[in-house]
Amino acid sequence: MEARIQSILSEQGVTKTAKIQKLILLGLTRTQIAALVTNGNYGFVQNVYARMKRDGQLSGWTQQNHDDFMNRKFGVEFEAYNVDRATLSRALNAAGVRCEAQSYNHTTSACWKIVYDSSLSGNNTFELVSPILNGEDGINELKTVCRVLNECGAKVNKSCGTHVHIDAADFTLEHWKRIYINYSRLEKTIDAFMPESRRGNNNRFCMSLRGISEFEEKINRCDSLQAIASVFQHSRYHKINPVSYARHKTCEFRQHGGTVEFEKISNWIKFVNSLIEYSKQNIVQNAELRSLTFCSAKSIRYFTQRTLKLAA
Repeated sequence: MEARIQSILSEQGVTKTAKIQKLILLGLTRTQIAALVTNGNYGFVQNVYARMKRDGQLSGWTQQNHDDFMNRKFGVEFEAYNVDRATLSRALNAAGVRCEAQSYNHTTSACWKIVYDSSLSGNNTFELVSPILNGEDGINELKTVCRVLNECGAKVNKSCGTHVHIDAADFTLEHWKRIYINYSRLEKTIDAFMPESRRGNNNRFCMSLRGISEFEEKINRCDSLQAIASVFQHSRYHKINPVSYARHKTCEFRQHGGTVEFEKISNWIKFVNSLIEYSKQNIVQNAELRSLTFCSAKSIRYFTQRTLKLAA
């Protein structure tokens, strides 16, 4: 598959549209193709897809079950307990992941860092913060970190969350607005595959966007990121942190519950990454999980299973 993708991308004298058509028929998601061919312009790819569908070129075609493609720099903050910080640091370094136990700080480190977090409950509480990770290589490193956390006996409870930062250096103001509006429209759908403690306004560290009166109207009126932050009263404790860009040049998603499971966190990272790419040009019209065109079929199945499990 990878060889075929590279062959299509390297073809000479072939238009972007033709390459997109071939990649669609190969089974890549529109988000993946946008990252590979159009520098993230999802709308361009969607238009090609729509014409192909209208002209009957997709008759009998079904999208293959590829993972969503991670194309941005990102970072993760794991909140957990039950492991001494020095023990965890040694175990990560032994696994080839550079890590240091540090005093509490908000500085982006060149390696993974473990700091104490007094907001958590349990014995030996800690926050494990990644350095800047890059694309699929970063996802692979995350897999090693999750394995070590499990081997060391790390645990989570309702006091724990898992925060994801996505590089936002290239976002325009209109892109930011669409991210906030799309997330608010999707919030009930997202709530359904999150634990009860992370839904609605159930957690004071990740408050609802939908709970803000006239949210979309207020966001649409904003003429700066500072104005957007004022909609949230400059509080970082929302499902999207409106002040993370000022400090880290990132978009921080705070809703996910505490986890040390690679499947859970990798699926969530790719979900919010795909939402960001989609939001460059698009507004969500249908928030039903099965209707989310920016997700791969595999991703939709995963979150549907999570929704059903949490509803049981």
